[in-house]
Amino acid sequence: MLNETNLLWLLLPVAALSGWWIGQRVGKSKNNQSSSSIYPEYFKGLNFVLNEQPDKAIEVFIRMLEVDSETVETHLALGNLFRRRGEVDRAIRIHQNLIARPTLDRDQRAHALLELGMDYMRLGLLDRAEGLFLELIESDLHLNQAYTELLEIYQQEKDWENAINIARKLELISGKKLNPVIAQFYCERAELALLEGNMRVVKENIRRAISFYPNCVRASLIEAQMYQRTGKDKLAIKSYKRIESQDSDYITEIIGPLFECYRKLDRVDEFVEYLRMLVNIYGGISSLLRLTELIAEREGENAAIRFISDELKNRPTVKGVDRLIEYTLSKSEGETHEHLKTIKDLTAQLIEGRSMYKCSICGFDAKQLHWSCPGCKSWDTVKPVFGVAGE
Repeated sequence: MLNETNLLWLLLPVAALSGWWIGQRVGKSKNNQSSSSIYPEYFKGLNFVLNEQPDKAIEVFIRMLEVDSETVETHLALGNLFRRRGEVDRAIRIHQNLIARPTLDRDQRAHALLELGMDYMRLGLLDRAEGLFLELIESDLHLNQAYTELLEIYQQEKDWENAINIARKLELISGKKLNPVIAQFYCERAELALLEGNMRVVKENIRRAISFYPNCVRASLIEAQMYQRTGKDKLAIKSYKRIESQDSDYITEIIGPLFECYRKLDRVDEFVEYLRMLVNIYGGISSLLRLTELIAEREGENAAIRFISDELKNRPTVKGVDRLIEYTLSKSEGETHEHLKTIKDLTAQLIEGRSMYKCSICGFDAKQLHWSCPGCKSWDTVKPVFGVAGE
């Protein structure tokens, strides 16, 4: 990142070149007068640099850059640089100054509006930014970026209806498929309706989410939760099981609620067989641990120990070892018991400190599932962690 000093030394040649060029335009008859006014300003700015007064130096150099058709890009670049360095107030001042100039053509003014909108976004002034981006869309200029920024605004504001409309328009303009993202917006609406107990709205938004993106795991989860709350456990099981074909990485999310559904229907035997199938095909410590618990309940702890021990030989995981030690502790005594207890404490610490989920885009670690990554804001990219330390 550029610091104040680096920025100033970059501005020096820009200011000097601008001063020379303005002097050339004034013409022979006014050349002496132009030089006498420009070069003192240049040396004044240089003096501020040498005396480590960056704020004053930057102001001098910006004043020297006369705004016209030839220097607009320089002003835009400076404003962009200020915004990236976190000096948004300066960026806004430059961009507002540009927009106020009557000499700007239509494209230049639109570019300045776009940059000003980005400034407001950086400050969190979403209403002001929204107005500028809508103005750009009205002008049919910078449409791709204007729609992209509007989409970001509506997501931050949780205005899912506008987010859906803007995303569909952005698809047409950019040619980029946003179906999975649009499905997430419908899921947001469905979750809100579920909290409010409006099952009709839940169903409608789930239907639309799946129509946009048939592999939307979140839609199936919400649908299953809706059926569970209304006592329709058979339909809930069907929705939960759909997730296996949509994205098997999320099977870990359905083990607990599926067990509740089967238990209420007094069909636990059927659930045990389903778990065996999941463990054989996909592995996954969540399925394995639940199956081990049920084996312990039905056949005793010795059978559970034999089962999980055999499985861990093929698919070792920290959580699996922790559970095996837990079962073995109750059957040990003396020095062996103390050693196992020490190991159990270590595995418990490893499990407590690990992240259960990770974003496939930015690597953000999380202990709970996020449908929108808190790190990079991408949708549907946070998944359970697999391997020895995970599933």
